Amino acid sequence: MNFKVLLQNVGATWVVNVVLLLLGFVLLVKGADFFVDGAAGIAKKLKVSTFIIGVTIVAVGTSAPELAVTIADVVKPDGGNVVIGNILGSNVINVFLILGLSAVICKLPSEKSTRMIDMPFLIAISALFLALGVFVGGFDAGYNSNGAFTFRGVMPWWCGLILFILYVIFMVYNVLLAKKQSKANLEQAVASAPAEMTAPPTDAGFFKKLGYWYENMQLKTWFLIVITVVGLAVVVLGAQLVVDSATVIAENLIGIRTEIVALTVVAFGTSLPELITSVSAARKGDVGIATGNIIGSNIANILLIGGVGSLCSGARGIAFTMDGIVGGAVSLLAAIVIFGFSVGSKSKSLGKVAGIFMLMCLVGYYTFLFVNLNVGIYV
Repeated sequence: MNFKVLLQNVGATWVVNVVLLLLGFVLLVKGADFFVDGAAGIAKKLKVSTFIIGVTIVAVGTSAPELAVTIADVVKPDGGNVVIGNILGSNVINVFLILGLSAVICKLPSEKSTRMIDMPFLIAISALFLALGVFVGGFDAGYNSNGAFTFRGVMPWWCGLILFILYVIFMVYNVLLAKKQSKANLEQAVASAPAEMTAPPTDAGFFKKLGYWYENMQLKTWFLIVITVVGLAVVVLGAQLVVDSATVIAENLIGIRTEIVALTVVAFGTSLPELITSVSAARKGDVGIATGNIIGSNIANILLIGGVGSLCSGARGIAFTMDGIVGGAVSLLAAIVIFGFSVGSKSKSLGKVAGIFMLMCLVGYYTFLFVNLNVGIYV
C-alpha cells in the first residue's frame, strides 16, 4: 500500500501526517516486541541459538521492504536504477546505525562460528558484490562537462544467479547447523518464556491479567508462530506509514529536496524493521537476534535481493554507478569493522566503544554524501 500517494491526493495536512507518523512508530515498536518474542520463543522450542533464528527467519523477514522495492523497480521497462543504492545504503545503515545503537544499549557477544564463518562470509560477499558491479558487466568512466567524475556499469543477470546460489548455500549451512544444535540439545535461546502455566493473583487488574495470559500463551508453539508473523506484518506496515508520511511532510510541507529525502528519510525508513527489531531484541537481552538480524539482513540484501534483482532485470541488467562504488566500499568497510571489533576485543563482543565508533562512521558517511551532492564531485 502506497500511503504517500493517498496522502498527496487527499491534500493531507500537517496534523494528519504527524498523527500517521506517530502511529507508524507505535506500530513499529509493538510489532517488533511481538516479532522478537515469537522468534526467541521459537528458537527455544527448537533448542537452537537465537543467532541462527536471527540470521535466517528474522533477517529475511526484516529484509522484506528492500526486496519489495527491488522487484517493483526492476520489472519496470526503464527500471533497475535504484537497486544497488537500496541494497548498499541499507547495509551501511544496518551496521553503522542499527548495530552501533544496539551495541551502545547492550554488549553484543559473538559466537565462535559467527566470528569465524558468518562475519568473514559477509566480508567476502561484500567484496564480491563490489567487484561484480565494477569489473564484470563493462562500464563507461570519465569526466563530464562540469568536471565531475562519472561511472556507469551494469551487473548482468547471470551475476544474480551466482549471488542467489551462494544465498541458498548459506541458508543450507544454517539449517544444518540448527539441526546439529538441536540434536546436541544446546539450550542457547535466551527468550524469557515461563516453564509452566502461571495464574495471576486474584486481585490483579485487567492489564496484569492480560500480561499473565500473554506469557502463558508463549508456551504454545502455534501462538509463537502467530505473533512472529503478525509482528513482522505490523513492523512492515509501520515502516511504510513512517516513510510515506515523513516523505510527504519533507517534500510537500517543508520543501526539502527529493535527493536529500532519498538519502535520509527513505534510506532510514527501509531499515526501520531491522532497527526496531534489533533495538527491541537488545533491550530484551536477546543479543543473538540483535546481531544475527543485522548480519543476516546484510547477507540477504547482497545475495538474495541483489540476486533476485539481477535475475529479474533480464538482459538489461542493473545499473552500477559511482554511488554504487562508494556505497559498496563503505558497506565492505562496515563488515570489516564489526569483524575487527568482535575478534579484537577481549570479550569477543561489540560494546559501547564499538557502537560509538560505528555511529561516528555513519555521521562521516552522510557528511561525505551531502558534501558531494552539493558540490558535484561525482555523479
